[in-house]
Amino acid sequence: MPPAIAQQAGIDERTGVLEVGPGIGTLTQELCKRARKVVAVELDPRLPPVLEQTLEEYDNFTLVQGDILKTDLPALCQRELGEGPLVACANLPYYITTPALSALIDSRCFQTITVMVQKEVAHRICAKAGTADYGAFSVYCQYHARPSIVLDVPAGCFIPAPKVDSAVVRLDRYEQCPWQVEDEKLFFRVVKAAFAQRRKMLRGCLRHGFSQLDAQQIAGCLAQAGLPDTVRGEQLDLAQFALLTQAVARALAQQGEKP
Repeated sequence: MPPAIAQQAGIDERTGVLEVGPGIGTLTQELCKRARKVVAVELDPRLPPVLEQTLEEYDNFTLVQGDILKTDLPALCQRELGEGPLVACANLPYYITTPALSALIDSRCFQTITVMVQKEVAHRICAKAGTADYGAFSVYCQYHARPSIVLDVPAGCFIPAPKVDSAVVRLDRYEQCPWQVEDEKLFFRVVKAAFAQRRKMLRGCLRHGFSQLDAQQIAGCLAQAGLPDTVRGEQLDLAQFALLTQAVARALAQQGEKP
């Protein structure tokens, strides 16, 4: 499985790779075979001696002890990986999947991010509008990159077998963002409000999330975005969220409010 994951990450001899949680270095070895340089961030203090042995033949590997959630990734990449295409590749610890993936995305350092996660999380990341798996995290990931499931990893691939299946997701950063969003903070505030109460119609969710706007103003925002009054948040794709954000921004501006 590690060779397949490394292959899907799109790595070549020009590429600098950041790995999260290398463990004993099984995936790391495959990355080192392909990449210009590999930097791994590992929190567990027991693993550096193990990695020193399993990766002793690779002179293009550097281990950084630390917490990925507390690491300045742009500074680390600049210091350790230098110029050239950069990718992230990891078998993410399941208990920090969402914050770790968010940290990789927010750093804006990587052309691609290829990670193994729980299968249900992979489906959430790639979910389409109107489906049961679609939510705020789907919108967040798809706003920044184009995600796809590139490998299914049944639980039986591991010894001992975990209780859940896994999948490998690859996120390719857009060369040019397809969403016309002037205020990202407001965009994600709208998204958060839309999914805060999934069973409610969007108009009610927006009233709760933007209490300074009355029902008539919210109805006007929906109309300006070309949305029916009875629409629910999970029915909106990213382009529609972008249009709705523009309408909300105008409504707030008319009241003299800062988004």
